[in-house]
Order: sequence, then C-alpha cells, then structure tokens
Amino acid sequence: GAFDHYDRGNRLRRTLVRHDADAFSAEVAATAAAFTGEIATRYGIGGCPAPDPIFIIGLPRSGSTLVEQILASHSAIEGTMELPEMMMIAARLQARVDAGEFSDFGAMIASLSQADRQRLGEEYLERTRVLRKTDKPMFIDKMPNNWQHAGLIRLILPNARIIDTRRHPMGGCFSAWKQHFARGQVFSYDLVEIGRYYRDYVGLMAHFDAIEPGVIHRVIYEQMVADTDAEIARLLAYVGVPFEAACLTFWQNDRAVRTASSEQVRQPIFTEGLDHWRHFEVWLGPLAEALGDVVPCYPVVPAS
Repeated sequence: GAFDHYDRGNRLRRTLVRHDADAFSAEVAATAAAFTGEIATRYGIGGCPAPDPIFIIGLPRSGSTLVEQILASHSAIEGTMELPEMMMIAARLQARVDAGEFSDFGAMIASLSQADRQRLGEEYLERTRVLRKTDKPMFIDKMPNNWQHAGLIRLILPNARIIDTRRHPMGGCFSAWKQHFARGQVFSYDLVEIGRYYRDYVGLMAHFDAIEPGVIHRVIYEQMVADTDAEIARLLAYVGVPFEAACLTFWQNDRAVRTASSEQVRQPIFTEGLDHWRHFEVWLGPLAEALGDVVPCYPVVPAS
C-alpha cells in the first residue's frame, strides 16, 4: 500500500517536470570528454587560488547533510546551504556552446585562459560571499548536483576541496525517489530515470578518479555509520583542519538546516534507514535493472 502511494505520487509529479534522460547522459559523456588528462595538467596553473570552498556533491539523500553538519561543527568551517552559483557559471559557459561560439563543450573549456579561469573562480567567491555570515576561513557549498561540475571546480578553484558522499545505489535512489523535493531534482520521480542518473554520476566520478586519483574525497555513507569516528578523522584530514571533538557531537550544532534531512542531523547517527529499501525490493525491479552492475559492485565502480 505504501509503495502504491509513492508510485502514484511520483507519476503525478513526473508530469509536471521536464527531464530527458538520454540528453542528460549525453551531457555527462561530453563533460567526461572535455575534462581529459591533458586538461587536468592545467589544474593549479591559473584559476583562483583561494582555499575557502568545500564542495559536498553526490546524489540527494546520500548523507551529504550529515557530512555538512559534521564539518560545520568545526570552528574553522562555516555551513551555508545548497548554493546555485557554480551551476549558474556552468550554464553560462554552456550557453556559449549552444549559441555556436564553440563546436562543443570541450572546445569551450580548452579555450579558457589562465586569466579566464581566475576570473571565474573569483566570480564564484564574490557571488557566494553575501551568504557567509562569519569570518571563518572555509565554507561549505552543499549543492549535490555540482558533481556534474567537478572538472570546472578543479579548473577555476584548484585549491577547493571536493567531497563526494555516496550511498548504496538501491537505498540512495529509493530514498530520493520517495522524496518530494521543493524544486529541482527532476530526474528523481521515475525509478528508471533515477537509476540512469546514478550510473551517470558514478561513471563521471570514476573518470575524475582516474585522471586525478585522490583529489576528490569519497565518503561512503554505510562506512560513516559503521565507524563514525574514523571516517570523521579521515574527512577532517582531507579538508586540512585539526580534529575537534565538536565534530563528533554534530547533532548539538543548532545552525539552520534547510534540506530534507534537517531532522535526522539533530540526533546521533542511527542505522534504521540503511536497508529501508529492502521492504520494497519486490517492486524495485525497474530501478535495479537501470542500475545494472553498479549494485553488486558497490562501493566499487564496475568497469562498465
């Protein structure tokens, strides 16, 4: 009965949003083709050198709010919200391709000079500065969809940290599918489409792992739940800040949280939701089929 309500609600919502899974997959493939190993050699040469931003990326409902709350409990890190500025910069660059100024996205990216990349990085910092309320040296941008722009982030903000939060594909996709988002996340209202989206996401992240191993830090949600202290220590070491006990008691942080996980991060880590999807597994065949070998290989990414 619960699944029937979820399914009907999603079908209704899907009629109100626009999403082309084939076109989106093509965009992700074009992004991978644009950010090659040769382009990666330019990272750190040009761009804005400021180390302020920490980007938390991944699928919605993957543990990103938890990671944000942990980091925002540190005295050197400010939590903000899901910021649209990087997506706006990327859309403006794509518009130049759509207008015929460049043959494809790769040609546009290759045309950016050191000065161009620095200017774009500085623009991002200027646009987000108004949202910072403290003088802490680092801040978090928790827009999950920025996984699509990890290459652009590396190009214009080479010293920014990028944290990829990842959850079991069946659990993560099911959780996002049954969530009614206030806006955006238009891929999430169809089980096949969200499965394809997850595959596109892990595929692009695997591409960046291959050309720049270790630059993107990955937090596996199930590992964070199982060994929280060790995972938090790894996380803080990657960000480059000293350990602080407040990060272990993140639920005591009274900062405003504006995501679907706002209530969950007000309490210590719990395990009840990890396998919630298994109660509905018999009806999740289309999702499992769309995900393919991503499911049995998790957390490793299959060669396919």
